[in-house]
Amino acid sequence: MSTNSNPVILCESDYKRLTAIIVLDKKTEEKDNTLAYELSRATVVKDEDFPENIIRIGSGVKILDIAAQKEKEFQIVMPGEADIQAKKISILTPMAAAIIGFKPGDEVSWKMPSGMKQLKVVSVDNKTLVKA
Repeated sequence: MSTNSNPVILCESDYKRLTAIIVLDKKTEEKDNTLAYELSRATVVKDEDFPENIIRIGSGVKILDIAAQKEKEFQIVMPGEADIQAKKISILTPMAAAIIGFKPGDEVSWKMPSGMKQLKVVSVDNKTLVKA
């Protein structure tokens, strides 16, 4: 059972980019804590109607690890653009998959390689977003 009750909202262009690299099948909805699961439950919105404060590919985000009380800042990018030194993480990483489609104030529980993490979205910056 997912502990992520917040709605996932994606813009059409991100949804198309992600479904091109993620296989959705009938078993997807049974696998919580995967990007495929988040895609399967997402509400897709036209790009021009997409709210500015929701995390998408290209967003700069600040999140809080609630248990550790540590903030992390990074940009979510497609796999070929990932660069950990530049704080650019792939949408295919557990951290990015956990928060795509969420907005500031949303909290999410997500299974990371180090165990379950409770994350809170602190801020989203789409001002420097390069439109695909």
